[in-house]
Amino acid sequence: MEFLHTFNLTIFQWSWFFVGALMIGFSKTGISGFLILVIPILADVFGGRESTGIILPMLIVGDLFAVWYYHRHTEWSNIKKLLPWTVVGLALGLTVGKYINDSQFKTLIAIMVLICLIILVYTEMKGERLNVPKKFWFYALIGILVGFASMIGNVAGPIFTLYLLASDFKKNDFMGTTAWFFLIINLAKVPLQIFVWHNITMKSILLAGGMIPAITIGALVGVAIIKKLDDKFFRNIVIAITALATIKLFI
Repeated sequence: MEFLHTFNLTIFQWSWFFVGALMIGFSKTGISGFLILVIPILADVFGGRESTGIILPMLIVGDLFAVWYYHRHTEWSNIKKLLPWTVVGLALGLTVGKYINDSQFKTLIAIMVLICLIILVYTEMKGERLNVPKKFWFYALIGILVGFASMIGNVAGPIFTLYLLASDFKKNDFMGTTAWFFLIINLAKVPLQIFVWHNITMKSILLAGGMIPAITIGALVGVAIIKKLDDKFFRNIVIAITALATIKLFI
């Protein structure tokens, strides 16, 4: 209890923080769409820019679980091809995020989540009929969008998925490449958020450390479910709830 009182969070904030940690672990090894639900909820609870500093250390913990489990299935050539453009997107997001207030930051997070929701719905509707361009301009655009969305709201997953779909990835290669890519990107964001945005502190690192058991539980459940469950129903639920959470950020 001493640990809990140190951070001056309400029961409401602790509850959502714990749920968010479970979902982060679950999304990293199981159904990746669950992460998009966490972002608008925690942004509404903690504030836009501050929430990204709280979430990022937890995401890195989740990334480590995912890399540990899927590390044998990684296409490094595809990661290297996208990284330079992603760095451009990170720089753009870092600059924009530094010069807007928290209300504008939350609105920008909501816009990025909304874009990702549209992508999720579109890919869900198209299914195997989805045709993604395999052109240089498409990879460059995706890289910049991934970097920007990751920097502003940690919501680049659905955009990165489009890139992997364009590369005809199989299931395990998909999970392994995603795990390594976001571990690299999220680690790169740490010094940027410490020294430019000043929203990663010892407090947020300790909070993430305290949530390791919850992230671990979520990750283990994700590993178990990804093997057995048709996640279509769950993705639809995630899309519906995330849409409501995103609307709340605009209000």
